[in-house]
Amino acid sequence: MSESQILSTQQPAEHERIADAASGAVAEFNLPQPTLAEKAHRFFHSNPTAAPSIVLLLAIGAFTLIVGERFLQPFNMSLILQQVTIIGILGIAQTLIILTAGIDLSVGAIMVLTSVVMGRMAVEVGLPPSVALGLGLLTGALCGFINGQLVTRFKLPPFIVTLGTWNIFFALNLWYSKSETIRAQAIDNAAPLLHWTGRTLEFFGAKLTYGSLLMLALFFIIWYALNWTAWGKHVYATGDDPAAARLAGIRTDRVLLSVYVVAGVICAIGAWALIGRIGSVSPQAGMTANLDSITAVVIGGCSLFGGRGAIFGTLIGALIVGVFRNGLALAGVDVLWQEFTIGLLIIVAVGMDQWIRKV
Repeated sequence: MSESQILSTQQPAEHERIADAASGAVAEFNLPQPTLAEKAHRFFHSNPTAAPSIVLLLAIGAFTLIVGERFLQPFNMSLILQQVTIIGILGIAQTLIILTAGIDLSVGAIMVLTSVVMGRMAVEVGLPPSVALGLGLLTGALCGFINGQLVTRFKLPPFIVTLGTWNIFFALNLWYSKSETIRAQAIDNAAPLLHWTGRTLEFFGAKLTYGSLLMLALFFIIWYALNWTAWGKHVYATGDDPAAARLAGIRTDRVLLSVYVVAGVICAIGAWALIGRIGSVSPQAGMTANLDSITAVVIGGCSLFGGRGAIFGTLIGALIVGVFRNGLALAGVDVLWQEFTIGLLIIVAVGMDQWIRKV
């Protein structure tokens, strides 16, 4: 018998010996059942607005128990909406920037500068109110264009860029306005259109301003743009992974530039709402608006790392801030502790975002 024949007769016996010695356990491919914490983790990751919505409902319920029925009165609810109108509008602009993994510290300065342009062009120069309003929107777009060019063309960090332009725009605002306030009576006489956003509409005991309705309309418009247009998909892709977005054929610099321009226009719309809200044009108004807008975005569940968040989360975040401030004020809590509570909410929201991102 040849050597190959001997090996062939021994090989099956070797296989049988190994098979007999092997374990009889069957491989399992079923994944272990996730724990309750893991289920919650996945739920909040796939639903960015879930956590802020829960916080808002809990806050409303808590202040209803603490303050009483007057907290839920239609007038008080509409008052909260009026109080968050400016924060909400600027929050829309801030959300667009943060979705691209940037941040804009100049939104408040853009808003005040464009309000001064609208007021002076209409009252002192004597232009038609619609033209003055258009020039204000154009100024906002120009400010956004400057920010966008510095970020895209010169590759400067958005935080540093907008920190610098915040000071520049605010200085231009003081120079152009001469630190003078345009009074409400002068605006009523020369440009009543600028006060349109401050007019109220009564609805079942609630007083809704046209500025608040304009804010809600902006939220729906930007929601549609982010979720149902190619531009919106490109914004999310650019913020999530710019290198991958470029490989997919997305012109990320053009997307970033467009985001900053749109944000500038939205800030100018916020200026229009600001004039209607306070009745006058003040170069000192909106000093903390940039920080308030970031607060609304962060509490609303938008990730500071970009690529994750929902526009209506910002509305919920703004409402949370409004509910806490209103409820604490009705409960007689000092303003100092109101700000302490808002700061605590910001820290909790950022910690929640860090936990959610660990999927």
